[in-house]
Amino acid sequence: MALKESLDKFKKQQEMCQTTLSSIKANSKPTPRVTPYNPANAKSAAPAVKFSSDTERLQHINNIRKAPVGAQIKRVINLLLETRQAFTAEQINEACYVDVNANKAVFDSLRNNLKVYYDGKRFSYKSKYDVKDKSQLLKLIRKFAEGIAVIDLKDAYPSVMDDLQALKVAGEIWLLSNFDSQEDIAYPNDPRVPIRVDDDLKLLFRGIELPRDMIDIEKDLQKNGMKPATNTAKRRAQAQVHGISNKPKQKKKKHEISKRTKLTNSHLPELFKNLS
Repeated sequence: MALKESLDKFKKQQEMCQTTLSSIKANSKPTPRVTPYNPANAKSAAPAVKFSSDTERLQHINNIRKAPVGAQIKRVINLLLETRQAFTAEQINEACYVDVNANKAVFDSLRNNLKVYYDGKRFSYKSKYDVKDKSQLLKLIRKFAEGIAVIDLKDAYPSVMDDLQALKVAGEIWLLSNFDSQEDIAYPNDPRVPIRVDDDLKLLFRGIELPRDMIDIEKDLQKNGMKPATNTAKRRAQAQVHGISNKPKQKKKKHEISKRTKLTNSHLPELFKNLS
């Protein structure tokens, strides 16, 4: 009897343990499987944006857009001049950070600028003379028998100065300086009118003694019915108004070493070989 009771008690304990285990298993969630990190299989993630890395560029853009209208216009004109391309307002903003659409003063000034051509959509550079190459440049200069200022041709196209020098070397034009402005003037040299000067005439021309004062030269030209290219009297009067002296500067006398000069470098005898 005692043995049977012990077996029954043991069976009940086993059943209770089994019931407890089943309850725990039913309520527990499966632990997710952790896969080891493999750099070869990992996808490249986009780099995190650092707000501080773009601060300098944003400050630069902000300074440009807060600058005076004239400074912004100059920046745009430099872009148009260097590239010689047509830009929309959006393209100008991308290229030089001047927001033309957002600033009405900049837009109106740019549209009405003499150096800018606006077709209603795009802005481009406009030079004073519309020439594109050396042949067109030569045709233009030949229209100005009295000469055309080089400063008005400098922005015609990028290689215009090289073409001017090439035309000069080829004898197609003359490049002379203006006495008043000291600027180069381009004159046409028509090859159809060759001029030969006799040696006797050359000697006679070179033998004429000109007055030393430019005012006297201008008076002689006027007496002979010619208009001087300069106005020295006017230029000197303007110089006096602005406090500029026309007298030539006196050259400083060069001090020579003589025997009476106090010698302080007597330990260097080679300095005193040429004593006067």
